[in-house]
Amino acid sequence: MKYRRFGKIDWQVSSLGFGAMRLPTIGGDRAKIDEAEAVKMIRYAIDHGVNYVDTAYRYHDGNSEILVGKALKDGYREKIKLATKMPVRLVNSKEDLDRIFNEQLVKLQTDHIDFYLLHGIRKAGWSKVKELNILRWAEKQLAKRRIRHLGFSFHDEFPVFKEVVDGYDGWSFCQIQYNYIDSESSSRTPGMRGLKYAASKDLGVVVMEPIQGGNLAVKPPLEIQALWDEEKTGMSPAELALQWVWNQPEVSLLLSGMSTIRQVIENIAGADRSGIGKLTDKELNFIGKVRERYLSYGFIGCTGCRYCTPCPNEVAIPEIMALYNQFYTKKNDRNAQREIAAKYGETIPVENRAERCLKCGECETKCPQQLPIRSLLTRAARSFKETSEQAA
Repeated sequence: MKYRRFGKIDWQVSSLGFGAMRLPTIGGDRAKIDEAEAVKMIRYAIDHGVNYVDTAYRYHDGNSEILVGKALKDGYREKIKLATKMPVRLVNSKEDLDRIFNEQLVKLQTDHIDFYLLHGIRKAGWSKVKELNILRWAEKQLAKRRIRHLGFSFHDEFPVFKEVVDGYDGWSFCQIQYNYIDSESSSRTPGMRGLKYAASKDLGVVVMEPIQGGNLAVKPPLEIQALWDEEKTGMSPAELALQWVWNQPEVSLLLSGMSTIRQVIENIAGADRSGIGKLTDKELNFIGKVRERYLSYGFIGCTGCRYCTPCPNEVAIPEIMALYNQFYTKKNDRNAQREIAAKYGETIPVENRAERCLKCGECETKCPQQLPIRSLLTRAARSFKETSEQAA
């Protein structure tokens, strides 16, 4: 395992962190974690050098912290630094802060959190942090050593990011969405500009969604696959995306939300091969070409975080978005689009399909990517219907 500097903190962090947002589940139910497999994965990662484990209050419908607490028994808690997050969206009073934080300590079976984040900060969330004096509450926990380092995770554009970074002197680190597609500032990420600004302030920078929620790991469109076949990089699309992030000196570590032991093994091997400035000019130019081609297709931007669930009318939003993301990027491959449309009909029950959307908008208030989910569901329903009818 390779280790890297973590901002101003006198500690070396593993280049790969274990993100506990996409743990293996039973029967496709996000709330039902496959406990034995998940514990095995986390402990395997720690045994092979991972020393940063990240979870959050809302992951797996509240069960991720419980699972992580179990995985860190038998001496594993002492081997790592533990990160979790305060769900600012759910906080309306100091009592909420105390209740949620105490609940997290119980779930995680610990008396302190090493790296505590204010979760999913955007412009509105930052205003709420100031209005409710959440930072004052956090400082009291820091004084009691129940929190060791304070940071924030972020989903907004660079000007807001800069305002948050500059708005409090006590930050030790931050967490941003960053990958070779999301390298420019947008409504969901401060991009490379934010990465460099945070590093200039000596903050540790944790990167989430390095493969854009899996979008950069799936089979690419035909034209991009042709580029891949021609280049023969020797790396999978997923590893190349990870190596691009690791290549940059401002990155402290990247988080991978791993769902299988195979992914854990592959990512640890990739981390062992990683290094700052290790990619060649040829590899960087190739990534640039792939990025341009992907951007010409476009992504709808969903990373599968599932914050939009549960839907009041039981629409399977994350599953539909995943299929529509694949469909959307394969505009020039009608065969692939027909297969995806057929998969929609085969795997999404009628009562959970996009057509069931009531346009209430609740999902959009929760989406960290600020996606127009109602519009996307309408477009997905129409696209899948028209493609299936044409294939009939």
